Amino acid sequence: MFVKLNDRVYLNTDRITRVKIDEVQDGIRIRFYEGAAQVAKSNKFETVESAIKWIDDNMK
Repeated sequence: MFVKLNDRVYLNTDRITRVKIDEVQDGIRIRFYEGAAQVAKSNKFETVESAIKWIDDNMK
């Protein structure tokens, strides 16, 4: 299954092995991994709760 990450990127959820929520200087981002390699990162979120909500809504 593919999930639209932004207007140019779609993720293949069958290959994603790990999802991590990171607090960076300019906001909160979700990072997507295949094994040990990071393959994508999301747009910025204001809160951790909004990032978790995005994961719950899009990554079923």
